[in-house]
Amino acid sequence: MKAHEHGLVLGKFYPPHAGHHHLVRTAQDHCERLTVLVCAASVESVPLADRVAWMREVHPDVTVVGAVDDTPMDVTDPAVWDAHMAVFTAAVPGRVDAVFTSEAYGEELGRRFGAASVLVDPDRALFPVSGTAVRKDPAGCWDFLQAPVRAALARRVVVLGAESTGTTTLARALTGHYRARGGVWAGTGYVAECGREYSEHKLAALRERWPGAAWEDVTFTTDDFPVIAEAQNEREEAAARTGSPVLFCDTDSFATTVWHERYVGGRNPLVEEIADRAAHHLWLLTDHEGVAFEDDGLRDGEELRPWMTDRFRAELTRTGRRFIEITGPPETRLAAAVAAVDELLATGWDFAAPLPEKR
Repeated sequence: MKAHEHGLVLGKFYPPHAGHHHLVRTAQDHCERLTVLVCAASVESVPLADRVAWMREVHPDVTVVGAVDDTPMDVTDPAVWDAHMAVFTAAVPGRVDAVFTSEAYGEELGRRFGAASVLVDPDRALFPVSGTAVRKDPAGCWDFLQAPVRAALARRVVVLGAESTGTTTLARALTGHYRARGGVWAGTGYVAECGREYSEHKLAALRERWPGAAWEDVTFTTDDFPVIAEAQNEREEAAARTGSPVLFCDTDSFATTVWHERYVGGRNPLVEEIADRAAHHLWLLTDHEGVAFEDDGLRDGEELRPWMTDRFRAELTRTGRRFIEITGPPETRLAAAVAAVDELLATGWDFAAPLPEKR
């Protein structure tokens, strides 16, 4: 039998990190049941719902609830304590037998709940990390973050362009460049173009019925493109959960909106909706000038390359996406791309400051 019936862990989890998860697991080891209360202030830039979802994913066997708490912390003011407790007890109305914290205020919190106070690793000896440190330097704290937070914070860079303009070459070169930096960057991920795999499967299926079929015999319908776009998003999300602070994507669901124009004509609102769900941060548009067209068996649009380059440029501009155009020989393209990605990473993650605390 465990020492406590009902335990409570509460915090901002802005964002959650290894220290938080150690606190929760320790509490879980000592309680028959555990509630984790996520308290978010309206001024903070990570939505409460996201933080609750992240904690539920990492800790599926505990009850995770959320509450908005817009009262600045002042552990010296009884009235402020009363305001916080009104939020806490409304979110967790049942009896609490023990509160688990890594903070000095844990004793007062336990007293106000009429519960035991259990202090866990207050010196952060096991996991030397804090929410403040993560917000200041996510890349430097990457090893302390779990998959859903990594997926949310990873900077996603898309290489897109017309047929045979070096998108795959550049995306792979960028991936290799950042992996070579070592450390946390060694896990930098690469997501291949789902549309190409989809095309290969369509051609293979056609050849099963007609062995002499060639690429020009393959036809696409508007219904093919939402499937491609969804698959691209899903693969990116999976890669971001396990990779480094940057992820490189060989095209994306946004590019699929233009490929729809290329193969079917017109726009597909569903594909555009799927594209808008994806969180990307930088697009690298590969120019067709100076790049020889190579027919690899799945290409037939050399004459359409200028049109496609223009369409990508126009749509990136119209939708307000951050992009640069990549031109010149391969080494020049890679250098320009690395500079753009480094600039993106240097801008940081723009977390809003939490409410002030007085302890």
